[in-house]
This record gives sequence, structure tokens and C-alpha cells, in this order.
Amino acid sequence: MDSEATQQAINELHTIDDILRWSVSQMASAGVYFGHGYANAVEEARALLGHVVSLTPDELIDMRHCRLTTQEKQNYVALLGRRIAERTPAAYILKQAWFAGLPFYVDERVLVPRSPFAELIEQGFQPWLTQAPERVLDMCTGSGCIAIACAYAFPEAEVDATDISTDALAVAEYNIAEHGLDAQVFPIQSDVFAGLQGQQYDLIVTNPPYVDAEDMSDLPDEFKHEPELGLAAGDDGLSLVDTMLLEAADHLTDNGLLFCEVGNSMTALDEKYPETGFIWLEFERGGHGVFVLNKAQLEHHRACYGNS
Repeated sequence: MDSEATQQAINELHTIDDILRWSVSQMASAGVYFGHGYANAVEEARALLGHVVSLTPDELIDMRHCRLTTQEKQNYVALLGRRIAERTPAAYILKQAWFAGLPFYVDERVLVPRSPFAELIEQGFQPWLTQAPERVLDMCTGSGCIAIACAYAFPEAEVDATDISTDALAVAEYNIAEHGLDAQVFPIQSDVFAGLQGQQYDLIVTNPPYVDAEDMSDLPDEFKHEPELGLAAGDDGLSLVDTMLLEAADHLTDNGLLFCEVGNSMTALDEKYPETGFIWLEFERGGHGVFVLNKAQLEHHRACYGNS
């Protein structure tokens, strides 16, 4: 942002509403991309400002006519300037993201949590899950947000959180400790199912890399702050999912379920495996590309495509 215009803003903007309205204009004119935990400029500006003044988004609304000090405005404008100039998602600037109503530490070793799985977890995976699971697997755990949210949803369950990335697992371990779940959630390094020989689960949840080569080349600059390992999945976006579909049945109990997110690659998946019969879920709060399959359906998939 232009330094003269910034100083003018600091001098002329007084209330929380003033600075938020100006922030929306600044982000709009700069063409920043939203979607890393915040849906629009207002949400992202509130997150950044709330961090500076130690207020929640709701408290900012209640105090929207309150004036800010010069130091608060300077601190906030510095954060906003970084958001715009570097295209750094707010979650990385703040080192915090929210998922399923829970706070998580995040940095550029992991993706910013934003999966529609939050809605499923909050609903206990109903109506698909008919009884509370004893063992849960969160594959490609990243920050550990899905595994930890599952642990809250199913307090009697043992939850394994796997990832191929040791950097990601370090973040997951930190979040597990912060939530006091060391005795319930267990981080494990594993390339898909390679490190889980002989293990079976009542529920497998996975948000694997699923961005195809074409989409990777077109991603907004904000995504360049995220680890490519957590996004890219070959030419068709299905390199990991292909393996999961062939191997998951061996790691499910008889009534076990696999929930998998593939985002925009859902069309490619349906076209590649027309005999599988994917059940695609709908979400009240937005999101798409999540399917559920049971053990029998996965065994059928393997019989159809195991030698292809």
C-alpha cells in the first residue's frame, strides 16, 4: 500500500467501522484472493483487527463505533499491508485458524484448514455412522484439525493422525498437545496406508492432495504460501486417491466407512471409475467433492479396477 495514503488513513480513520470499511476497499482494489478460512474481505479484516485489539469478531461488531488508538491503527495497517503485498493468507499471519469451532496453530508447513468435513464432524457423520466409532483414522492430517475435531466428537475413540510430511506432523503434534489430547490422538508418519499394516478402523476420514496439474498452474498467489505436497496430486488430481480406493477396504472394520474429499476432481473420479457408485454428500454451509463408501463398496471397486 502507498505509504502516504496509509498515513492519511491512520490520521483520518477513527472507529473500528472506519478501519474495516477502508480495509475492504484496499483489499478489493488489490485483488486479493479469499478462501483460506475466511470467505471475504470483511471476515479477513475482522480477524486481523481482532488480533491487534484482542477482540473476537462478535466483540468487534458490538464495539464497532469505538475509536482506535494511533498505535493500534499502525499495528493493524502493517498487518493488512503484509496481507496485500505478500498475498499471505491471514491465517499464516496470525498463526491461527479455526476449524469445527476449534482454534489451531498453523504455519506454512501445513494447509490452512477449510474443509467441509467440519460440518460432518459436528453432525457426528450422521446419518451415515450408526454408532460411535472405537477407532478413527485421519489420513493426510496436516495440522491435525480433522483428527482433533473427531476426538472431541467421539471422546471414547482412539484417533490416528497420519501424514507423509514430518513437518506437518510436527504442527499436528503441537496442536494435539495444545488441546490436551496426547492420550487420544496419535500422530504417525505414513505414506497412505504403508505405515499402518494390520490396522483397521471404524471410520477413515481423509482430505488428501487432489489438485490436478492444470489447476495447480492457475492457483492464486495465496496458495503459493501453502506446501505443494498438500495440494498437488498428478495430472488428474487422483494420484493418492487411486491408491486409497484400492487399499482402504483392508483397513476398515466390517461396518467401517471411508469419507474422502476430492474437491474439483470429483468429475474426474466419476469418469475414471464409473462402476464404483460414489455417494456424493451435500453441505448446508458450502463445499463439495466429498464421497462416502463402505467396506463392501470398496471391495467391489477393487474387484473392478484392481488390475487396471
